[in-house]
Amino acid sequence: MTRRPVEWTKLDNAAKIFPPTSNEKDTKVFRFVCDMKEDIDGDILQDALDKTMLLFPFYRTVLRKGVFWYYFESTELMPEVVEESKLPCSMIYYPNRKNLLFEVTYYKNRINLEVYHSLTDGTGALGFLKTLLYYYITVKYHDDFQDKLPVLDYDASLSQKMDDSFLKHYTNTKLPKRVKVTKAYHIQGRRTIDNRMKVIEGVMSVKKVLELAHRYNTTLTIYLTAVFIKAIYMEMPARSRKYPIVLSVPVNLRAYFPSVTARNFFSTINIKYDFSTSSDKLEDIIIKVKESFEKELTQDSITAHMNRLLALEQNAFMRVVPLSIKDIILRIADRIHDKGVTATLSNIGKVTISPELAPYINMFSCFTSARRPQIAICSFQDKLVVSFTSPYTGTDIQKNFFRHLTDEEVPVTISTNAKEI
Repeated sequence: MTRRPVEWTKLDNAAKIFPPTSNEKDTKVFRFVCDMKEDIDGDILQDALDKTMLLFPFYRTVLRKGVFWYYFESTELMPEVVEESKLPCSMIYYPNRKNLLFEVTYYKNRINLEVYHSLTDGTGALGFLKTLLYYYITVKYHDDFQDKLPVLDYDASLSQKMDDSFLKHYTNTKLPKRVKVTKAYHIQGRRTIDNRMKVIEGVMSVKKVLELAHRYNTTLTIYLTAVFIKAIYMEMPARSRKYPIVLSVPVNLRAYFPSVTARNFFSTINIKYDFSTSSDKLEDIIIKVKESFEKELTQDSITAHMNRLLALEQNAFMRVVPLSIKDIILRIADRIHDKGVTATLSNIGKVTISPELAPYINMFSCFTSARRPQIAICSFQDKLVVSFTSPYTGTDIQKNFFRHLTDEEVPVTISTNAKEI
């Protein structure tokens, strides 16, 4: 067997923050789950994964440390499908270990894809998962597709998947002004002894929640963001209400720049609400949240934010700073950024798949490792899944959130890895 030549790839801009800031408390790993209608056949899933890897050769890489930067190195390692046995979003990247940066596991009727965030973002990982599902379903149920195979709906070329879209769309030439970080309210809680992440998922009807959002003349995302802010506020100590609640919201940059990259291509915006100067009524929170989204999600604002992130990386001085010093700088920057964030809300949006494959799938869900409470949202057909992850044992915020929806007559089915909620 002929060995492949070793190839090296630099990390994209978004990926660089993760290696120096990963640890057991915050692994920087996220998970996509596909809930199928029948139990998983592990052998067929392995065959599907082997086929998928041919279309995503970049995922056959390990993360290495150089003198000035981290880089991806191609490897002969191949991923092995195993039955789920570890805690959700456990460590994948270890600084001194050569291993792939994603894992595919299964349990009963559930397929899990876990990814280290330096490799890709939610949109890139979803493209990988949809390709995996295409091969799995068309092989397992091959008799159903004898007349015609469905179309694989992620057909980007290998070079398009490999694009560093940050560099491709970077337009700035000078360092931007520093952005002042406002101290945000920080949720306090007691951590689990073994750093076990608490996952609480609520499944509900997309149609029902949309009807509720439309009642307030807003979108599903803005409505759920406002409900989350209100749920946090209900647990805020009175003395802490002088600090604003600030939600960090990832933004898929592919919606603003032409790109089908399978790597990271996202930014974040901050949605702020200050209860010391504003009302605690949900309708007022919705109005402010809507204004914030409209202000932040303009082409100019998104472009300026992306250029700000890349300007430091492109700075000639920073290029020659040794990696050990860059790591310290990034850790300090991460701590400063953390002071300005209360929680995170990520909306993957509507998951679409070839119509011929949909009958075999029940629903999708996603969540991420958490150093602070986080929400991840995604939907498939009429099933909307809101997933809370938290490093804390308390569940009052989650209760407030789901209780609001049930009080509004939206039926919610709760599942959790916690002993009680």
